[in-house]
Parts: sequence; structure tokens; C-alpha cells
Amino acid sequence: MSQSVERALRILPVLAKGAAGLGDVADALGVHKSTALRLLRTLQAHRFVYRRPDGRYRLGAQLFALAAEAIESLDVREVAHPHLLALNKATGHTVHLALHQDDEVVYIDKVDSRYPVRMYSRIGRPVPLTVAAVAKLLLADLPEPERRSLAERIEYPRYTARSTPDAAAFLRELELVRDQGWATDFGGHEESVNCLGAPVRGPDGRVVAALSVSAPSVVVTAEELLELLPLVLATAESISRDYSGETE
Repeated sequence: MSQSVERALRILPVLAKGAAGLGDVADALGVHKSTALRLLRTLQAHRFVYRRPDGRYRLGAQLFALAAEAIESLDVREVAHPHLLALNKATGHTVHLALHQDDEVVYIDKVDSRYPVRMYSRIGRPVPLTVAAVAKLLLADLPEPERRSLAERIEYPRYTARSTPDAAAFLRELELVRDQGWATDFGGHEESVNCLGAPVRGPDGRVVAALSVSAPSVVVTAEELLELLPLVLATAESISRDYSGETE
């Protein structure tokens, strides 16, 4: 490992906490001020670090520009797909991946089950907001004012007797999902279909996508599907790590 590169990289999380003087940076790195100054000047030349008029340093514009570009170019579907295949292989059930766009939650990937019964869902098709597990996961992560505003302006179709009846019940369900970190749809959209979902999170901890495992009740009961929760959560966490570029 290059010692200079390693030291330069260690400067970034120091400055992420706020502007810092040369002495503060040198102390954090455990190096002489002349060494810290050389590293800071190199980072400054490439706009990764900015020197303020008061002599302290903060993170530079180039770092934010690269981060924004990387996030925009990162395709969560591409990252998630191998994990969805593995989850499908392990369970045999239909696996979905969904995103929140405006007031819709849309499937962006799907791996069909191994058994003859097929889910009617299609990639690109919006899901029912008030009952689908993936929708609950994505909407539960919205700030409270946005959740409330959305809940009060959408409709509540009675797909089945288990469908969410109104805004108050929906908000309670979203709060539960937010607290427990996973969601279900046990016959809320179709009486004969059970679904279990988990959130995929980005580098900032916010939910960027949601995955789910779905199966007809004649194949697996709600209780049996819940037994897959550790595997579903682990899959979502693996996708989150890959998407965020983290190591275990």
C-alpha cells in the first residue's frame, strides 16, 4: 500500500467532520505538519480539498462532483440482479426489485418462480401502493410530512378484505415497517398470494430500492414465508453493501 495515498485518503474523513486547520490534520494523521501540508496541497491542486480564507481546510467541489456523478451512473438493478438470482435459486419463489418514482412504485426487475404458477407482475408496471410490500418499504422511508401528504391524496382500493382501508391505517402500517425494517403483503392485493420484502439502502442509509419474495398460498403459507425473513434481509443487506461500495 502506498503510504502517501493512504495518508491522503485518511484526510478526507477528517475534513468530512468539518473544516480543520493544518495542525488538526497533522495530529489526526500522526505526521509532521510539513507532511500534512504536502498532502493537503496535492489534494487542493486536484480540488478534492479547499483552503478557506481563514487557513482551514474543507472538502472540495471535485469530491462532491465525482460522488454525484457516481451515484447517477450507478444502476441498482445491475448491482442487485445476481443477488436476486441467488435468492430465487435458494427459495424457488418469484423475486422482485422495485423503485419509487414520483407517486408510483415500479418493478424494475423480476425473476420468475420455478413452479408452474406465474405471478402476473411485469417489469415497468406500477404496483398497488397501499398493499404491496415493496411499496410500503419505499414509502415508509419518506420523511413524515411526505408520508402523510401521500397517504392523504391517494386512493385505497379494496382489492381484498385484507386491503389497507384508509390513510390512518396506511400511516400506521408505514410506521410499523419503518420500525421493523421489513414488510409483508399477506393477501392484501390477491387473496391467494403472500409477499415478504426488505429494503435496499444507499450510502446515506436511505432506501433506494426494495426487493420481495412472492408465492401463492397454495405453495407456501404466510408463516412459512416468514421463515425466509433472515435470508431476505441478508440478501437486501448484500445488495446494499455492493451498491454502496462497502466491504464486510
